[in-house]
Amino acid sequence: MSDDASCVELAGLRIREAVRALLIDDDHHVLLAHLAFPLRSVWVLPGGGLDPGESHDVGLLRELREEVGLTPEVIGPLLWTRTHVIPFVDGLWDGQRDHAYLVRTRRFDPSPALTTEQLRAEHLVDLRWWSLDELLLEPETTFFAPPHLPRLVHEVAMNGPPAEPWRIMQRSTPHA
Repeated sequence: MSDDASCVELAGLRIREAVRALLIDDDHHVLLAHLAFPLRSVWVLPGGGLDPGESHDVGLLRELREEVGLTPEVIGPLLWTRTHVIPFVDGLWDGQRDHAYLVRTRRFDPSPALTTEQLRAEHLVDLRWWSLDELLLEPETTFFAPPHLPRLVHEVAMNGPPAEPWRIMQRSTPHA
């Protein structure tokens, strides 16, 4: 799909800008966040929506501190941009555009700055380190966002960041 076609499809939609981090340790384990919605749960990269006027770097540092308790010294390159058209449960947005950045780190025990209640309000119910093999062997009944996240993570872990960020377009029905 061309960028022109994507722009036409998104015309008039309320798309929230967001940032996410592919947190990868020295052994190629990645930290994922488990979001639980009434009809489905999904594993995603940690991160979330940008505040008005917030830059990607500042927003990603805030999100990582809030969700996993990490303040990285370096934010790596942009890996991909995923535009996901899906009505939000709260009705405020028609979708989200995630900007996923590489963040290399030593393995750590997540210690979110947000309380359990605040995390649950954002649908975040768990954080887990995954090996590449675990990601690739996970049954199809486990949902990832984007759906091919295990393959994307494997590609970056084995071959490094792409020369140009990947562009992903996805449409889904609401999680309700």
